[in-house]
Amino acid sequence: MVTARGKLFGTDGARGIANADLPPELALSIGRAFGQWLAEGGRAPQVLLGRDTRLSGPMLAAAVTAGLCSTGAQVVDCGVLPSPALFLLVRREQAAGGVVISASHNPPEFNGIKLADAHGLKLPASAERALENLVFAEEDLLPRPTGERVGLTEVLPDASERYLRLLAEHLPADLDLAGLRVVLDCAYGAAWQVAPEVFGRLRAEVTALYAEPRGDLINVDCGALHPERLAEAVRAQGADLGVAFDGDADRAMFVDETGERRDGDYVKYLLAADLQERGRLEPPLVAGTVMSNLGLEIALRERGIRLLRAPVGDRFVAEEMRRSGAVLGGEQSGHIIFAELGLGDGLYTALRVCEVLSRRGRPFSELAAPVRKVPQVLLNVRVRDKHAWEHSPRLQGETRAWRERLGERGRILIRPSGTEPLVRVMVEALDDSLAVAAAEALAGLIAEEFGFGETPEDSSEW
Repeated sequence: MVTARGKLFGTDGARGIANADLPPELALSIGRAFGQWLAEGGRAPQVLLGRDTRLSGPMLAAAVTAGLCSTGAQVVDCGVLPSPALFLLVRREQAAGGVVISASHNPPEFNGIKLADAHGLKLPASAERALENLVFAEEDLLPRPTGERVGLTEVLPDASERYLRLLAEHLPADLDLAGLRVVLDCAYGAAWQVAPEVFGRLRAEVTALYAEPRGDLINVDCGALHPERLAEAVRAQGADLGVAFDGDADRAMFVDETGERRDGDYVKYLLAADLQERGRLEPPLVAGTVMSNLGLEIALRERGIRLLRAPVGDRFVAEEMRRSGAVLGGEQSGHIIFAELGLGDGLYTALRVCEVLSRRGRPFSELAAPVRKVPQVLLNVRVRDKHAWEHSPRLQGETRAWRERLGERGRILIRPSGTEPLVRVMVEALDDSLAVAAAEALAGLIAEEFGFGETPEDSSEW
C-alpha cells in the first residue's frame, strides 16, 4: 500500500484507495519513472498495459500511459485482462515491460499498479527501490522528448484471444471437459468474459456467477475471498466443482462437489500427486510458504515429496521454485505457480485442476482427502504502523512463552500484510483450543499496543 513518502511498493505493486492514496498524479509519476527505467537499454521501450474492471481503472491507466509516453515509451493498451494474461503477453510479444492497473482482491474503492519486466515477471525489490527514488526525487530530471520522439499508444483488440492461445500451448491438445459441471465465480472482475469463454470452448457445463464488468461491485461478497455463494450454487446444481477468481484473476479458490472450500494447499497436493504419478514431479518438491498448513506438509511427506517454505508472496514462491528446480508451488490464498508459466494464473490453475478431475474420473473431495488440515488460526489486527510491533519487548516475551508452550506440536507466525495496514497473527497447533488461545492473546496484545481498539478479525480457514 502507498503509505508514506519514499515508499510505494508492497508485496504486490503500489496499492491504495484510488484518487486518495493513489491519485492520478502519482500514477503519472510512476509511469514516467517506469518508462525511464525501461529506456536504459537505449531505445524507446514498448509497454503492454491492462486493467481490471474497477471504475478508477481508466483514470489511472490514462495517467500511467501519459507518464510512459512522456518519456518516449510506446504503450499497447490490452484493455480489461487478467494480470497474468498481461504478463504472459509481455513475454510472448517481446515487450520491454508491462503494467496492470488492479488492486487484486481488495474492495472496489482500492486500485493498484503492478509492474513487470521483459520476462513478464514482477520487478525485483532493487528495481522497485530505484523507481521509488525516481518518483520521489526532489526535482524531476527525467527526459521529456518532443515531436516525433513522444511515445505513441495503440490498442491490441485481440489480447484475450492471444492469451487463450498461449494457455492452450501448455494444455493437452485433446483436452475435452465434456460432462464436467463447473460453477465459475468471476467476481465482477478481469475474468468475467474470458473464463466462461474458455471453459465453454472445452465443452464443460458452465454456470457463471458475477460474470459482468461491474467495477463498482468487484470482489463485493463474491470472488476468491467470499466463496460462500459459490458453494451454495455447487450444491444446488450438483456440480463437480466451483472456482472463484479474485479481481485480477491471478488466484483461484475452489469448492469441491460437496461445497467444501478447498484452498491452495489442497490444490497443490492434488496437482503434485497427479504429476508424481505421471513421472513429472522432478525433483520431488513443492514450494509453499510459511503459511502452508502442516497437514499439507505431512500429506506430501507420505508420498516422498518435500515441502519448501518461502516467505509469503507469490514472488518469493516463484523465486524458491527457480532456486530449487521445483515445477509446482503456491500459496493457500490460491496463487498456484507452474514452472512452465513462472507465475500464478487463476484461469490456468482452474483448467489444470479440471483436467485432472476429468482424466482421473474421481471427485475432488476424494483426491484432496489425504490432506488433513491442522487447526490454523489467523487473526488480522488493524494498526497505525504495521512494523511497530517488531520492536515491542512485551510482544516478544509473550511470543516466546507461547512458543515454549506449543513446542513441536505447533508454530506461530506474526507478519505485516503486504497490501493493507494489518498485522497478521497465525497460530497452528494440533490442539485447536490452544491455537485459538495463543492467537487471541498475541493479537489482543498487538491491538492494545498498536491498534485502534478494534477486535481482531478472524480469517481462519479450518
